Amino acid sequence: MLPADMGGGASAADVRRGVMALSTFKKRVDDLLAAFEQSAGGASKVGTHSLPQTAFGSGAFPEGKGLHLEYERVHERITALSKSLGLQLEAMQIAVHGVDVTFDNLEDEQRYRFHEIRAEVNQAREEMLNERTKRENRADHTDAGY
Repeated sequence: MLPADMGGGASAADVRRGVMALSTFKKRVDDLLAAFEQSAGGASKVGTHSLPQTAFGSGAFPEGKGLHLEYERVHERITALSKSLGLQLEAMQIAVHGVDVTFDNLEDEQRYRFHEIRAEVNQAREEMLNERTKRENRADHTDAGY
């Protein structure tokens, strides 16, 4: 600890309060992750909700096919966002624990999982951006039915 005249005026009580605040925050993140995974917004539950193409009409309503394709695209995106949120909450859980025990003392398995999550979230983001670029490029070359 630095002497008070050098800007290191933190007392042991301040450090204890900081550790208690971090522990409280970690518990909140843990509870949030558990609640999210069990909720209707959890990736596993969002992924199970799907509608067949016939739900949008058939036969004399050919626009139903286009509507269903759009529904599938949005459903896929919501599922991906739900999964990403769960992964980011898990990464936050690991990060908070790492701050609590210092990253040097973080278990190798948790370090690996943290970097695995980071890579997966970054890859999903890149794929989403690439898909968006492709969609925008196709929009320039569509035949609007005319």
